[in-house]
Amino acid sequence: MSALIGFAMIILIVFLLLKGKMDPIVVLAVVPTVAALLLGFGPQEIGGFIKDGIGTTTSNGILFIFSVIYFGVMSDTGMFDVIVNFLVKLAGNNVIAVTVATALIATIAHLDGTTATTVLITIPALYPVYKSMKIDTRILLCLTGACMGVMNLLPWGGPVARAATVLAMDANDLWHILIPIQIAGFIANIVVAVLLGMLAIKWGAGAGKGETVEVDVKAQEEENALRRPKLLIFNLALTIILIAALSTDFITSYVAFLLALGVALAVNYPDQKLQNKLIKKHAPAALIISGTLFAAGAMVGVLDGTGMLTAMANTLMGIIPTFLGKFIHIIFGIFALPLGLCVGTDAYFYGVMPLVMEVGETYGVASLSTAITMVIGKNLALMVSPLVPATFLAIGLTNTELKDHMKFSIPIYWAVSIIMVIIGIILGIVPLY
Repeated sequence: MSALIGFAMIILIVFLLLKGKMDPIVVLAVVPTVAALLLGFGPQEIGGFIKDGIGTTTSNGILFIFSVIYFGVMSDTGMFDVIVNFLVKLAGNNVIAVTVATALIATIAHLDGTTATTVLITIPALYPVYKSMKIDTRILLCLTGACMGVMNLLPWGGPVARAATVLAMDANDLWHILIPIQIAGFIANIVVAVLLGMLAIKWGAGAGKGETVEVDVKAQEEENALRRPKLLIFNLALTIILIAALSTDFITSYVAFLLALGVALAVNYPDQKLQNKLIKKHAPAALIISGTLFAAGAMVGVLDGTGMLTAMANTLMGIIPTFLGKFIHIIFGIFALPLGLCVGTDAYFYGVMPLVMEVGETYGVASLSTAITMVIGKNLALMVSPLVPATFLAIGLTNTELKDHMKFSIPIYWAVSIIMVIIGIILGIVPLY
């Protein structure tokens, strides 16, 4: 009965999240509670399960709040714009240099872990360059999404935080394990940028062969009012110190972001009303993500406390051939990207991943290994999935059809994700079996 209700619960959660009929917070909190009631658990017991589950997500939820607001404020100061303009100027009229600069800009722009911000920093800045040089804008989309997928392995990136929640570990600790794989992904993206630049030249790209693009002057003026070019060195130094502190585990991640945010606001925007305005500007995105994380923690707590997860895993063990069981993390790592296209982020990490991890454990595969392989492919599917709003924002900014973007980018994203999994195996981060 536990397995039956558990599977029904997972299917219902995935269905509701895919259809968008309810907010993820509602789905992840209410559906597991109803499932636990059907299994005969009382309100007090269920409350205990939820409390235990949320307890494992607290640090990651707080991390999200301060990290999203911090990088949002850094974007307002114009820190990213200066870097973007420098790289675009450096690339000049060299097509390959432009595609490589695109990869670097998208990588830096995604430091905040927010897909929409990355799209709005990278594409509007480079779209006129691509049009004037007659470079296929599918390349711009592809490189933006590939770099976004690799950079999203940061601890304040949604997928890593969600995987850490399911693993009941700190997102920063999980990131430290993923760093070598992330570096391999970055190198792979630079290689892809060079190859796509060569392809663009073959298709006839070059300086002076395209068209000019008009700039929205009014929107530009509103953004310029918040820019702080004189404080660029300070903001860069503050961000570098922050990332260094996170990399060395010198200080708790959310404490580091809290302190950095306070300093950034005090120095860049000393006016209290403006500080309040900027916090309110970026807080909605931060709180929505954090609230969803807490609700997911509640679901994980119910799954564990009621024994549903174990019962479902035991059922699947009877279906999966024994000789394939020990490779389940590799199998799901390879097919994580196509699976990630079809299943929303919350459904993937809070519905599919816990089940695969539990099955893997029964065959001797550590949950951490399963989580690492599954998070890589899902990350690379980020900006090609029709379930991600940033995908539509990106194709809208470049006037590209979704089908054209998917046909062009999916094979490249899939190849990069598989390369990252293979590198993880070679480095011993992911045991083969």
